[in-house]
Amino acid sequence: MAEGGEEEDFCENYFLLKVEEASFLDFVRILWCNDLGQRNFFKAKKTAASGKLRSFRHRWIVFISLLLQKILLYLKKPMAAAGSALEMFLNFPAFNGGYLSLFSNLFTGRLVRPDKESERFASLVGNLDKRLNLDTKMVVREEYFAALAMMGAKLSYENQSFVQKVVSNRWQMELLGFYNFWNDFQELNTTSAIMFRDTTADPNLIVVAFRGTQPFAADDWRTDVDISWYEFKDVGRIHGGFMKALGLQKSTGWPEQIPPPPPSPPPPKSYAYYTLRDKLKTLIDENENAKFILTGHSLGGAMAVLFAAVLTIHRQDLMLEKLEGVYTFGQPRVGDDEFGHYIKRKFKTYNVNYNRYVYCNDVVPRLPYDDKVFFFKHFGPCLYFNSQYKGQVLEEEPNKNYFSPIQAIPKIINAGYELIRSFVLPWMKGEEYREEWLMKVFRLTALVFPGLTDHFVVDYVNLTRLGKFT
Repeated sequence: MAEGGEEEDFCENYFLLKVEEASFLDFVRILWCNDLGQRNFFKAKKTAASGKLRSFRHRWIVFISLLLQKILLYLKKPMAAAGSALEMFLNFPAFNGGYLSLFSNLFTGRLVRPDKESERFASLVGNLDKRLNLDTKMVVREEYFAALAMMGAKLSYENQSFVQKVVSNRWQMELLGFYNFWNDFQELNTTSAIMFRDTTADPNLIVVAFRGTQPFAADDWRTDVDISWYEFKDVGRIHGGFMKALGLQKSTGWPEQIPPPPPSPPPPKSYAYYTLRDKLKTLIDENENAKFILTGHSLGGAMAVLFAAVLTIHRQDLMLEKLEGVYTFGQPRVGDDEFGHYIKRKFKTYNVNYNRYVYCNDVVPRLPYDDKVFFFKHFGPCLYFNSQYKGQVLEEEPNKNYFSPIQAIPKIINAGYELIRSFVLPWMKGEEYREEWLMKVFRLTALVFPGLTDHFVVDYVNLTRLGKFT
């Protein structure tokens, strides 16, 4: 990658949308004017440099992407406040000895306020699915890896104390790191990941799990619906937001090494790709038999597969030989067809096992839009499971762009079935499949917006335990 120069000199081509700069008049221009020029909210290079959006379909997709991002931008603070309040409310029983003690403490003035950094404080994701134990029935190596990867991806949503307790006490494993990483473009810590080691596995297995889209985090959802991309020579077009979260550098792109930080304050910034790569190198040097897997749910799945992609760009042969597999759950699209061919070729060369799980009508794997204009594509086989947890290996998930009027009624009917199933499943499969009351409430909302609850971790944990391929 090129070094120095302007912000985008490191790539061959790019198409960038900056929703913060878009005015109401700009939205009108998108729909009625096919020549945007280089306006504040729109930046492109090479073939797109003139700002030409040739068809109405082209402009319509840009309009929808910007509109959704604009709405999420306005809702950012209310969503965060609602999510924080809901998490506090959900954690009151755990901090007060259960519901009966909670009511007693409330009326006697002894109410204990939840501490967000405590090992007892569970995130919204953790409250939607409170299962913490691993499935001990897994004996097939690939099934065990998939189930462990999903539980690691779920655990990555929790705070450090919570993660430490689960990894050490429940799983009898070793927590190697809990990270919050810097985004060079947003100038914030936007990416989180955990790293732990299963010393009972053969070979010794290290798991890197990236945190995914948090339900009330508007910025995470903005990234999912963004259609911005960068194009790299001989690699293809890759989603801009995902790369920035992984550690893309503003003016140098993906240099193999970044300059060391200055010796004086402020403290050095930590970037996801570089920090995790160097940590893994150290661990592999210490134990030549060690292997590692990459995993993540939602946005975390995009981080996982792009981490492996950048390893191939930097020709990290030894690390790629130690990469046992990439496991993603509800992963959005990360690049175009050229990128897909590139990464499939590299994964085949290094014998990397790529497993992309999709549950039923989950909306996120259908984002960003797969369109002949914007080129976002999935690659590799899709491990697709329906609402009965029956799996198929497909080239692409059904209804690949989600927004289909023809599919609306079947999706609503399926959401109704999932609501009924939430009451029936524990009687059929055991108490570990009993859903929390909050999850049932969200199941009701799926009757209006089917596919939203299909993205939650509950069904992805279930499919790794109950799923069977037909």
